[in-house]
Amino acid sequence: MIPSFNFTTIPHILFGPRKLNELFEIIPKFGKNVLFVIGENSLKNSGRWDAIVTELIHKSLNYYEISITGEPSPRLIDDSVGKFQHKKLDLVISIGGGSVIDAGKAISAMMFKKDSIKNYLEGIGNKIHDGKKLPFIAIPTTSGTGSEASKNAVISEIGPKGFKKSLRHDNLIPNLSIIDPELMISCPPSISAACGMDALTQLIEAYVSPKGNPITDALAINGMKFMCENLLKACSLGASNIKVRTAMAYGSLISGITLANAGLGIVHGLASSIGGYFDIPHGVVCGTLLSEASKMNIKKLEEMGVSGREALRKYAQVGALIKGKNTVENRDIKDHCSNLINTLNDWTDQLKLDRLGKYCIIIDDVDKILNKTGIKNNPVNLNREEIRSIIMNRL
Repeated sequence: MIPSFNFTTIPHILFGPRKLNELFEIIPKFGKNVLFVIGENSLKNSGRWDAIVTELIHKSLNYYEISITGEPSPRLIDDSVGKFQHKKLDLVISIGGGSVIDAGKAISAMMFKKDSIKNYLEGIGNKIHDGKKLPFIAIPTTSGTGSEASKNAVISEIGPKGFKKSLRHDNLIPNLSIIDPELMISCPPSISAACGMDALTQLIEAYVSPKGNPITDALAINGMKFMCENLLKACSLGASNIKVRTAMAYGSLISGITLANAGLGIVHGLASSIGGYFDIPHGVVCGTLLSEASKMNIKKLEEMGVSGREALRKYAQVGALIKGKNTVENRDIKDHCSNLINTLNDWTDQLKLDRLGKYCIIIDDVDKILNKTGIKNNPVNLNREEIRSIIMNRL
């Protein structure tokens, strides 16, 4: 029997090399006044921004610009909305990594509100967003968060009372997502590694999630195939190979679609709490914890016996996929799970993913992290000490 499920809307997607060129024919369909949300350095250093501005001027389009550094905070969103709320904007466009896309998504969503975004964040405010927004176009320059396909914008306030929470509504899905792998060729190895492992984490966690369904399972397997075959290449000799970058961009896009429908597990539960307390890139948290979290989940599922068999088989399927195999026999489940754990350990080392301690996280911080961590849609329940073990092994 196919189980009952819901599947959320996805954006209109333009995917492939040179698709960015179509942007300038699309903008006039929304209007002439555009706010661009971009990263502080990479787009400008690549020369892409100058080319975009030249084309905007040629098309007689009015544009404004906001540069984003780090993950978007409530203050950044509130200040940006206050600055541009009366400019009669027709469209918001984000060109950048996941944080830039989240910022643009949040700005477009708050343009018709008179109060702070804090009031609408899950677990922080007491208001529910009504979904009214300015039209929004997402153009990723990294292969990581999949925010170009999701209905939430992650907002962070870092500090002792910090948080990392989502503004969420079905209408906040981008009106259009343009995924042009040529924009990702200049992405440096360290960022490609962290973002790639984040996308892989999202694919794996969505695949083993109890909220998964036949569509998300099929998409996740397909996305993982491309991600597993190209992740190491994108961080080394294949960094400038457009086929490699296209595969990574596709895997990231699929990770956004699957997480929006199946949810995520303990890695992202920890990323939420750690990201609120410490200034650490989201992809680094996810990438450095993936192998340890998968190892713990598999151990617990094995202890559950029959009731853990389905999720265990899914982990085994990922391990088989890494070996280029499409099917998993019952007798091989343990071997494939071991292969997955060993491979993730190897990739963590090869990609030189930072340990949490590099970002000033110490043993004394672990309890406050645990106090704020939920297991989300993890395939198995983990107790406090088991989650502690995941953190401690990557301090």
